[in-house]
Amino acid sequence: MQEITTTRHNHLIDPTLHVWGWEIPIYLFLGGMVAGMMLISGYFLFKGRHKETNCSCYYLPYMSMVLLSLGMLALFLDLEHKLYVWRLYTTFQITSAMSWGSWILVLVYPILMINILLRPPKILEDKLPIIIEWKNKLHANPIWIKNIGVISMFFGAGIGLYTGVLLSSLGARPLWSSSILWLLFLVSGLSGAAAFVHVIAKNVYERELLAKADNAFLIIELFVIALFIIGLKTATQVQSNAADMLLNGEFASSFWVFVIGIGIVIPLIIQLLAVNHKIHHTPIAPLMVILGGLILRFIIVAAGQYSHWFALN
Repeated sequence: MQEITTTRHNHLIDPTLHVWGWEIPIYLFLGGMVAGMMLISGYFLFKGRHKETNCSCYYLPYMSMVLLSLGMLALFLDLEHKLYVWRLYTTFQITSAMSWGSWILVLVYPILMINILLRPPKILEDKLPIIIEWKNKLHANPIWIKNIGVISMFFGAGIGLYTGVLLSSLGARPLWSSSILWLLFLVSGLSGAAAFVHVIAKNVYERELLAKADNAFLIIELFVIALFIIGLKTATQVQSNAADMLLNGEFASSFWVFVIGIGIVIPLIIQLLAVNHKIHHTPIAPLMVILGGLILRFIIVAAGQYSHWFALN
């Protein structure tokens, strides 16, 4: 009994005894990317850009499907009891962020499949002639396509919100105990997706539009990070100490250099010059944004586990 009590006590004051590995940050990052890509693709569908043969709304669903599957795989690898994951889908707990997220992630797959039907692979059209019939019906009714766009944006926002709510619902970690963590992850996911599509988009108009949109997202992300820090600094002493880990503590150098500097400020300056035609567009800035978004999640997850109501009080 004494050994069990000591173990439990040590777990409270030393969260490194049980920590998440690389799987959760990767899952949160890929989930944020998919959320942003669904929002972008849905917006293009809603605005009728599917009429453009090289619209990114035709290939983003394929990429979203792959990235979401990789993210789900990373999450599965992190599970301690992998054989019982199916039990998540035998019930729905309205007060559980994990329950909401599990069902949203499953529902996203058929939504992405409907998006893919707008331009299905040639092999499917050859093997299943009914696919061509469905595609023609969708393109014959613009209202259906607009509705598909709205649904894609709705569920994309849901994934983006969930990745932040998942952490903030764990009140045992003071760094995560913030009401705007979901907004930070949503904006970061949008920024990363906009940067990614900016690099791969075949349509010149879309590349220009997403570069401008990413500049707005980066500016908003700076404000949200500031609000996130201010919220922690003006809360309890434990939360203030948790914020100090990012400002001048163990994670400060990574946070300021990779997240703020390389991930936001420098690419923002480069892209502002590019959209104002002072310099040519370059993939360097978008890649820096994506790297910054990935490191942001690693830092938030790691620092959040290191922070504790007992350890920092």
